[in-house]
Amino acid sequence: MYNQLLILFKVASYYLINVKYVCVLFFKYLNLQHNSRCSILISFTVAKSSKTNVSRILDQLIIRHQLVSYAVDESDLSATHVAETLGENINQVFKTLVLKGNKTGFFVCVIPGAEELDLKLAAKYSGNKNCDMIPMKELLPTTGYIRGACSPIGMKKHFPTFIDKSCLDYGLIYVSAGQRGLQIEINPQDLIRAANAKVVDFFLEI
Repeated sequence: MYNQLLILFKVASYYLINVKYVCVLFFKYLNLQHNSRCSILISFTVAKSSKTNVSRILDQLIIRHQLVSYAVDESDLSATHVAETLGENINQVFKTLVLKGNKTGFFVCVIPGAEELDLKLAAKYSGNKNCDMIPMKELLPTTGYIRGACSPIGMKKHFPTFIDKSCLDYGLIYVSAGQRGLQIEINPQDLIRAANAKVVDFFLEI
């Protein structure tokens, strides 16, 4: 019976993958009868299903994608934590960084979650002499996204976007869906098109 319940929960989770938060399954009562039949009361707490702006944009572009939910840890909003929670390769979970150059202003870099951005290369690719990450307090007013939920798709304004070429090593990668607790699973070529991004080598050895 336990194995059957696990299968039921996995099937339910598959069909509820687009909900705002993953459903919580509680076994409130389990009573084994003499005839080996079980009486089970199951309670679900499910938030109202809703697509993010990122998902709506992808729908408009007719780009296939999947919303994937994960448990949010407010004390650890890193891409590494997201990858561990999803059980995915960290090299396939990309993070979105917003920078400001001394010549071009704001621009976006999308790199594998465990990597650190080389600011010199970022400046070079974006046509700047130097650049730096924008202060966290400027992230929301600049992009419309908060920390831990910044996506290269659907910002308030489109900024020049650069994505590391390693994304092309995989059939599917993950980026934020614009909301904490949700990632977008997408083909990298489709992400490049949707974000109007330029593919570069951020980890070129100079």
